This record gives sequence, structure tokens and C-alpha cells, in this order.
Amino acid sequence: MIMMMLNSTQVSYFTFGAYFDLGLFKYLLFMISMCFYVVTICTNLLLIVVICMNRSLHEPMYLFLCSLFVNELFGSTGLFPFLLVQILSDIHTVSYSSCYLQIFCLYTYANVQFYNLALMSYDRYLAICYPLQYNTRMAFNKVIMLIALTWLFPLLSNVIMISLQLCGNIIDRLFCDNFSVVKLACSDTTAINIYGLMYTFIVLFGLAILIFYTYLRILRVSLSGSKQTRQKAVSTCTPHLASLLNFFFGCLIEIAQGRFDMKRAPFFLRIFLSLYFLTCQPLLNPLMYGLNLTKIRIICKSLVSPKM
Repeated sequence: MIMMMLNSTQVSYFTFGAYFDLGLFKYLLFMISMCFYVVTICTNLLLIVVICMNRSLHEPMYLFLCSLFVNELFGSTGLFPFLLVQILSDIHTVSYSSCYLQIFCLYTYANVQFYNLALMSYDRYLAICYPLQYNTRMAFNKVIMLIALTWLFPLLSNVIMISLQLCGNIIDRLFCDNFSVVKLACSDTTAINIYGLMYTFIVLFGLAILIFYTYLRILRVSLSGSKQTRQKAVSTCTPHLASLLNFFFGCLIEIAQGRFDMKRAPFFLRIFLSLYFLTCQPLLNPLMYGLNLTKIRIICKSLVSPKM
């Protein structure tokens, strides 16, 4: 991934080439997208409130989950309001500043997501492999510091200004993304490519190795441990692994979208692939954690049906 904001004075607006006239069908797409957004907001907000309002959930794992749900709200809000306006609009253009604001929001979301998932895997690693040292290593002040760094570092890494001359303004996507803008450059993009490669190999691959190592150790401990240890590992790690795999799959789709020509692909497939990364993850995460983690599931049931 290349994560940076670009500074250019040659282009005042961008045009989205992936949209075309759908007639009355655009209202159906608008309603479907609106429903996705409302459900995503409600489910994530519900779990944030549940975690914040219940002291029994003020544990490291649930605090990291709370940060994850806040990020899902952030990423969804960076996409859906913009997308809903474009669906109903007859002229699919966006101002220069609005496009880069969306790029900043979406790339920050992706980075915070990656850091958060790495942090959650490390938390499960300590809880299962070093249970006696867990409370010391994951003290409340350390948890807050880790969450703050999870947000601070991606925010700082995304605010890198590089002067870039653009020779076009047509983006063949449904929303703004950094790689599509970089492809419009008529100036040298060596600095951007070097930064992107360095960030990818040093930071993202480093986090990927950490996640792989932690789950490998968890698997070894679980297989050699008691039945209770295996049950604990399965109940807490299953939604983490599902979320992680879904996120990586979404990342691969997003990268492939920018590198391959998708013009010949069916229209609905293009829409699905374009929006999968930013719609499925924010919607599936609260459902997976809400259904699989016992404490959250019990509290949610009590809120929906108090008599139960």
C-alpha cells in the first residue's frame, strides 16, 4: 500500500469513470447502500456502548475490540456518505480536496485496522501462552497507550505531502484511492513508490510476521494443553482469525483492483469487488464478535429482550 496525501495545483476536480447512467435502478442501489450503512452504524455503535457501559467488559481484549469498532465507524463514514451522494448524482465529479480527504480517511482506516488486529493477536498470545504474566503485561495504562499508538502512528504516516503533477483527472473507480491518483501523474513517482515499498515491507510485513507467529504459538499451546485451554483458544481466537482472513482477502481484492484492468468484468462484479473491502469488514466484525464472544452475546441479549 502507498499511504500519503499528494499536493497538486493542476487539477481542481476528479471525474469517476466507473459510474454510468442506471436510470431508476440508481434508487435501488441507493437504498441497498443506505441499509448497509445504517446496519453497520447501529451494530458497531451498539457494541461500543455495551463495552463502555459494562465494567465486566473493561478488560484488554474488549477495549481493543472497542477500538476496532470505532475504526469500523470511521472507515464506513469515510465511504458511505460520499458514495450515496455519487449514486444519486448525474455528474460524478469530486473536488480535489474532498478526494484527498477521502483517501486520507480510507487509508487511515486500513492502517488502524491492521495495527488493531496485530494488537489483538498479541493480546490473545499473552492470555493463552503466558496467563500468569498477562495482568502485568496488559495493565490498564499499557492498554490505553497501545490503543493510542495504534491510531497515532497511522495518522502520522498518512500525512506526508509530496508535490505531484497530474496529466489527467479521470479515476476509474467508485471512490477516490491513492493508486488511481498516482497513475494520473505525469511527473516522476519514484519517491512515492519507494515510500510505499518501504512501508509495506518494514511495517506491514513485520506485523504480518508477528500475527503469524502469535497464532502459531497459540496453536502449539492449545494442542498440548488441557481441554479448557483448547476451548478458551477456540472461543476467543475464532472471530479474530475470521476477521483477519477477511481483512487480508479484502486487501488483496483492493490491490488487484488498482493493478488490473477491470473494464471487461461484469458491472455487478466490479461493484462488489470495489466495495467489498470497505463494506463487508465493518459489517461482519460486530456480527462475528457479538455472536461468538459469550459475555458480549449475553449482554446484547439482555438489552434486546430484558426478560430473558
